[in-house]
Amino acid sequence: RWFTHFYVVSVLWNGFLLIWLFRAEFLGEPLPSWIQHMHHALGRHSQSGDMADSEHFSALLVLLLLWLHSCRRLAECLWTSVFSNGVIHIVQYCFGLGYYIAIGSTVLCQVPTNVRNGKELSVQICWYHIVGVMMYIWASLHQHRCLEILASLRKSKSGKVVSLSHSVPFGDWFERVSCPHYFAELLIYISMAIMLGFQNVTWWCVVMYVLFNQALAAALCHEFYQKNFSSYPKHRKAFIPHIF
Repeated sequence: RWFTHFYVVSVLWNGFLLIWLFRAEFLGEPLPSWIQHMHHALGRHSQSGDMADSEHFSALLVLLLLWLHSCRRLAECLWTSVFSNGVIHIVQYCFGLGYYIAIGSTVLCQVPTNVRNGKELSVQICWYHIVGVMMYIWASLHQHRCLEILASLRKSKSGKVVSLSHSVPFGDWFERVSCPHYFAELLIYISMAIMLGFQNVTWWCVVMYVLFNQALAAALCHEFYQKNFSSYPKHRKAFIPHIF
């Protein structure tokens, strides 16, 4: 249940960055000096050349959808999910807090510190923006549905929590993998890589981190299901349908 703290931090921090980027892109205001210092520390300099309007819009779109993703996950933690009495390691907890601060900063650092030298952004929607947004919505809907299925295992038909024990989930993507909500998380980050035009190496590194992180968690969860439920469906994979 302390994962809720991650999304509180993400909503506040990434919302703050989103406001500043919006003001810089659409109103021509300069980014605060401390953000410019952060840019330099992370290797992004104002002399990195002019970016196309579509690239500026890509960064703004990704930061917006990252913030909306955090808002949805926070709402699910507060009002959908039913958590057990499990605990999180303090190192993992601290790393999680740092991750959600770093991820928004990573997006912001995809644009130069001088942000078009004060010029307003001319929005240019490209085909990969549309494809990325459609994939983002599709994966988000399935992730929400899978989290609702997990929560329903611990609730009565009236919505009252009746158990904190683990049960075997069925329905939606659970018919194919043990952890479809982890798979959907990966798809959400891939959709953002698409929105950035496929060629942003920094964000593909983020995608690879999410891939290995979620794959490990899914493998451990899959092993738990197989160990504790003798009738667990043998055709289910752990993470990616038909593959892993």
